[in-house]
Amino acid sequence: MTETLHIVGGGMAGAEAAWQAAQSGVPVLIHEMRPKVETFAHKTGHLAEMVCSNSFRSDDDTQNAVGLLHWEMRAANGIIMAMADKHKLPAGGALAVDRDPFAESVTAALLAHPNISVAYGEITELPKDGHWIIATGPLTSGALGQAIQAETGAEALAFFDAIAPILYHDSIDMTRAWMQSRYDKGDTEEERTAYLNCPMDKDQYEAFIDALLAADKTEFHEGETVGYFDGCLPIEVMAERGRETLRFGPMKPVGLTNPHAPDVKPYAVVQLRRDNVLGTLYNIVGFQTKMKYGAQTEVLRMIPGLEQASFARLGGIHRNTFLNSPTLLDQQMRLRSQPHIRFAGQITGVEGYVESAAMGLLAGRLAAGDILGKPLAPPPPTTAIGALITHITGGAEAKTFQPMNVNFGLFPPVDGLKSGRRGRKDRYQAYTDRAKGDFQAWLQSAVLDAA
Repeated sequence: MTETLHIVGGGMAGAEAAWQAAQSGVPVLIHEMRPKVETFAHKTGHLAEMVCSNSFRSDDDTQNAVGLLHWEMRAANGIIMAMADKHKLPAGGALAVDRDPFAESVTAALLAHPNISVAYGEITELPKDGHWIIATGPLTSGALGQAIQAETGAEALAFFDAIAPILYHDSIDMTRAWMQSRYDKGDTEEERTAYLNCPMDKDQYEAFIDALLAADKTEFHEGETVGYFDGCLPIEVMAERGRETLRFGPMKPVGLTNPHAPDVKPYAVVQLRRDNVLGTLYNIVGFQTKMKYGAQTEVLRMIPGLEQASFARLGGIHRNTFLNSPTLLDQQMRLRSQPHIRFAGQITGVEGYVESAAMGLLAGRLAAGDILGKPLAPPPPTTAIGALITHITGGAEAKTFQPMNVNFGLFPPVDGLKSGRRGRKDRYQAYTDRAKGDFQAWLQSAVLDAA
């Protein structure tokens, strides 16, 4: 009888790891503590629940590294990408999804799989034997986190992660706001009008910044020195770095024309993106925040068009933990001191839904290979998944290791191409062409079958 693979955590990484191993014929038991044990960020008991943004970011697989990662996961028949495609929402060139139906579909598919079962309850200690993947993510329970720290003997690295607010569309004043994607990007009218825009003039922007800086914010324990992940900075932290920072970040006014005043160029623009397929909910793009709830409603209602905004969920901030993977994990994603345990997902030091799911995809396949007696090598570093695993298991400098999104800076250079901005388009195309060929070759050489 084929041995069982145990997966702790049913988030993006755990769900994808379970699917990949089960598709190879390996029996899988997912250990999920929710809904018995709740977290600050989760609102349901569904597997693969999206807790921050509803976006998987760019879907361009020729000029963007995360789009290439999408392509590789689709090529590997990943469950996360399949359900994201099934429940996608208009978002210009990005892949945004209707978060609740997405999680419900992933959960249903996993529960219906003959090789997958789920046990609801908290795992508090590291297992002593068997085949395990720990994919508990940044919100690992305290008891398990302490067990991991005791085993690794290392100070837990951590950073703060923030969540953006979600509001009801019918509370937005559409006589002031309008629908348009930047530069009218998109192949259809729905895509070209995927974002809702709220314009500000200079006085409104300056008053907004003043209020943002003065607002009551969540304070951390004395002596807490944990930093932020730069890809998910709270808006007030960005404002503290300079009054113009937001205008050159999530509030940049470029590529947009206000139909209510077409001759007036906005000084700044707040964008909102649809959060569900019904179009009843919208999230404020890039507006992660650590403001206290009362301050959030007061400050955000200063945005033109949101004066009467009604919020379905306010923003928040929570502490994330991750491993110093370059020192603790081998290239098979195994804990060096306990090689029967693999880690996957955001806890390994990748950042983002797609990156987390991709590490789950790889961990599931590697674990299945061991169980079936057909050990696999990871994909080459010329691929998106290979570049990520190479980075976190030795390519990064351990002393300064921090969470990382996939990007072309992690890929080996393509011979014969000039560097510099002028050749960027050709260079990125060359990266993706090479990656697709190499990933397809890896898939063909990494076929697993329990029979």
